Amino acid sequence: MKVSSFNSIMKFFGNHFCSSRTRSLLSVSYYYNYSTSPRSSWKQPVDALYRKISPMGDPKVSIVPVLDKWVQDGQYVSKAGLLDIIKELRHYGRYGHALEISMWMTDKRYYPLSYGHVAIRLDLISKVHGIEQAENYFNSVPRQLKSLEVYGALLNCYARAELVEKAEAVMQQMRDMGLARSILSYNTLLNLYYKTGGYEKMENLLHEMEEKGIDNDKITYAIQISAYAANSDVDGINKILTKMETNPEVLDWATYSTAANGFIKAGLVDKALLMLKKSEEMISTANKKPAAFEFILTQYAAIGKKDEVLRLWELFNKQLRVFNRGYMSMITSLLKFDDIESAEKIFEEWESRNLNYDIRIPNFLIRAYCRKGLFEKAESLLTRVIEKGGKPDEKTWRYLASGYFKHNQMWKAVEATKQEISVARSFWRPSKYYLAVSLDYLKGKGDLEGAEEIIRLVRDKGFVSWDIQEKVLDYIKDGESNSPLPFGLLAKALDGDEEPSKLLAVEEEGG
Repeated sequence: MKVSSFNSIMKFFGNHFCSSRTRSLLSVSYYYNYSTSPRSSWKQPVDALYRKISPMGDPKVSIVPVLDKWVQDGQYVSKAGLLDIIKELRHYGRYGHALEISMWMTDKRYYPLSYGHVAIRLDLISKVHGIEQAENYFNSVPRQLKSLEVYGALLNCYARAELVEKAEAVMQQMRDMGLARSILSYNTLLNLYYKTGGYEKMENLLHEMEEKGIDNDKITYAIQISAYAANSDVDGINKILTKMETNPEVLDWATYSTAANGFIKAGLVDKALLMLKKSEEMISTANKKPAAFEFILTQYAAIGKKDEVLRLWELFNKQLRVFNRGYMSMITSLLKFDDIESAEKIFEEWESRNLNYDIRIPNFLIRAYCRKGLFEKAESLLTRVIEKGGKPDEKTWRYLASGYFKHNQMWKAVEATKQEISVARSFWRPSKYYLAVSLDYLKGKGDLEGAEEIIRLVRDKGFVSWDIQEKVLDYIKDGESNSPLPFGLLAKALDGDEEPSKLLAVEEEGG
């Protein structure tokens, strides 16, 4: 793409964006989350009420007026129906709205709290308002309602926040009260120890379970095998597999897939390949077959088995309808082999399917093009994305900026950096390296207005404070200074951004 074409892209984004100034394989809460899976069908009037609530996706907009009007209009919904709606909202991560319904049920409808409802509310408060508010709520709950479910919910809150000491204290309370008899509670604590590297504590807790006669379930074994895999403990992996294979009910595709990860990390490719074959054999019994195909694909790529990637992809396409995550897995797998041509064909197949336009998918190719210096292809794909209604995000522009800086196309690099900041959402942080280089370049060209525009844009986005903005502006306006912009002016505010050398690295996921 010529400079004029690039200018047209910049103009488009100047109009549409700048002016408006966006696995852990094992999770105990995934398996045990108070039955949060969505229901396939509801009876009236629950379904009708949910249809009014469902489109209100903005968490800042309260759904209480909708609930109040429902009652004012003479409609009725049962406690069970409202709890069903809460479960549905939780499943889709709408915790604030779920909490509003929970509070409305007791504040406006005077439905009495049950053990399960208290546990759900505690979990929601933790997710919406944080641990401290959850603790305050727990302390306010009457003693007669502090059941196993409620203590278990508090334990899960601490585990999710990785507050080991607090989680251990709750578990000890449960022991003292005779409530520490649930496999769920033990799995929650085991998973916490796994995530925080407390392997010795894991072993002690497993020994306690054995002494109490609490049998390992599927999740217990999965946590153990994940811990051994994380440490490349081949003997440990084999020990757990031997135990699990005596009880096929606790085996699934993820068991062997996790074991394969451990063997890959230990450098035992043949052993990993054997595990992946066993994992494949169990896909037919998986609840989530697409996830199994997607994950195993990337593992075959990780051990350099391109033929297996292609074979499994063909099987995936024959057996199931492939959605965005499947295409992400295949494209990233092919790019591990530096096979851009095949990745392009998969991308074209994805486009032809007219699925939801997920910007992460073209981003994978844009990153690959930029790594190779294929800027005409990258820019052409960017134009194609825009024409199809796609919205380039922070990473799109970061990849382009990285490539341009690497190949000394400074004007384009600065413009891409500007667009990155323009579309950046609150969680994103611009690269202090590229920001500093951009400002130095503009100052060197005498384009003080352009440099001031960038630093003010960074300030408007909340990435730097007023005092840092003023210091950088003073540096820009200082015509006497020829020294580069000190990183120290930006580093503190933009702490944690990626190293320049890693920005175009091929990753398994993300984009």
